[in-house]
Amino acid sequence: MEPKNVEKVTGAIADKYRLAILMQLAKQETMTSSDVQEMTGLSQPCVSHHVKQLTDSGLVDTQKEGRNVFLRLNKQALQQLCAFLKELG
Repeated sequence: MEPKNVEKVTGAIADKYRLAILMQLAKQETMTSSDVQEMTGLSQPCVSHHVKQLTDSGLVDTQKEGRNVFLRLNKQALQQLCAFLKELG
């Protein structure tokens, strides 16, 4: 993983709401923006901001189906981050 990408990914993880979203996605396969809003208590625009940060970092993939946007964890990106961190240790 390139240092530039590591910076984006770790920046995305550094926020408590984005980290909570990732942790919930690890437990269940998909979530919608509505699920995130209900889980966090954040407004819809705020949820959209956090989801954009996660998708821009590559940690979350989105798929639009009708009016719903489904979020899925990008396990390959997480594996690359883990490999990078192992190289440091």
